[in-house]
Amino acid sequence: MHGYPSSEPAIMVRDLRKSYGKVTALDGLSLAVPAGSITGLLGPNGSGKTTTVGILSTALRPDGGSARVCGADVTTEPGAVRQLTGFAGQYAAVDANLTGRENLRLIGRLSRLPRPLARRRADEALEQFGLAEAAGRLVRGYSGGMRRRLDLAAALLHRPPVLFLDEPTTGLDPDSRAQLWQTVAGLAADGTTVLLTTQYLEEADALADRVVILDHGRVTGAGTPADLRRQVGSAVVRLEFADEHAATRAALRLRARGYAFSQDGAALAQASADGPATLVGAARALDGADDPVGVDIREPSLDEVFLMLTGRQAGRADCRDPDLAGAVLAGAAPGGAT
Repeated sequence: MHGYPSSEPAIMVRDLRKSYGKVTALDGLSLAVPAGSITGLLGPNGSGKTTTVGILSTALRPDGGSARVCGADVTTEPGAVRQLTGFAGQYAAVDANLTGRENLRLIGRLSRLPRPLARRRADEALEQFGLAEAAGRLVRGYSGGMRRRLDLAAALLHRPPVLFLDEPTTGLDPDSRAQLWQTVAGLAADGTTVLLTTQYLEEADALADRVVILDHGRVTGAGTPADLRRQVGSAVVRLEFADEHAATRAALRLRARGYAFSQDGAALAQASADGPATLVGAARALDGADDPVGVDIREPSLDEVFLMLTGRQAGRADCRDPDLAGAVLAGAAPGGAT
């Protein structure tokens, strides 16, 4: 691993900055990813997730700051970084007109593996990812889940210690998503460091050892899913209203009285150290105007943590801060091929 001690973070980012014209995508981002862990990078559309992965995989150059992968600098040692990393994005980067086996053998050669080694690793990967029986079939006949597993196999063909997954389960059905989760968890158990960007909060909850929440190119929260829940409060008070207009009126009334309820459609939610006291106080503040039709007090979900830390739902775009790197990464070569 580039002579890098496994006791040190596999990925180290300090004060990373990136702009597209007047639009700031990353605004002093810093994070560390422990070796052998799965770290989930969460954020609304446009928060800088894909730009971060683009810089770490050397598809993009930062405007400032530094980033290292297993000790290799992404700016001054891009070749070394590409050998140390694999990348799988939202859309499988495999050729639909080749068989699964032909795809992997081709990618092995593009990754500069000797021909015999490329053939052997292709067969091993097909077996590892449950694609051995479909190895001789054209990829255009594969299901979405099979294509995604083939893309993962391609990204790992050169045995990199670090794997970047940029929203890898987008568009998959629940069964295929669960299978991919199992595969990713197995990779981490075998020592691969995984940086996962996702908009599926249950995915981060199920997979990630640690979660980093981005908003407007900055870290707004970090820790284990349990840590993040504790960070926003021990309980969440949720008020359901008849419609969104009633919720908006109630939110304005509550905020005028010092409460900090966030709105999600026809519902309001606020984290609190004392849920019952907050509920009673909110009811008194509303004083019969737009009373809720339902109330709930419970431990915060990761969705609610996300909403409270960013003010937005996962997956909701913010036109002020679009993430413009998707097109660049869509053309990036898989598995560190150059």
